[in-house]
Amino acid sequence: MTVFDPGPEGRLFAGIRGGELATITYRRAWNNARRAALSNGEYASPLARRVYDLRHACVSTWLNGGVPPAQVAEWAGHSVSVLLKVYAKCIEGQDETAKRRIEAALRA
Repeated sequence: MTVFDPGPEGRLFAGIRGGELATITYRRAWNNARRAALSNGEYASPLARRVYDLRHACVSTWLNGGVPPAQVAEWAGHSVSVLLKVYAKCIEGQDETAKRRIEAALRA
């Protein structure tokens, strides 16, 4: 396995003149990766169209998996209020699971 150390500014990937990698550079790379990995229909869809969509999918999965919002907020680098404002729709429909947990806690 090859290990790459970050550069002097702590970045693994840097622009041609140092500093941040240009947005267009990683967008092009992401677009090429989508084209290579997805079918034509999937590529034409909004599926993972932006790199940010992966972050959104990850945070949504954590919330739907029952990870407490405070923990998800910490992992994602959000405040709990921002997390719930952006992702509240992801935790809808979990009331039955929550009720079962409350019942189990009361029985213990």
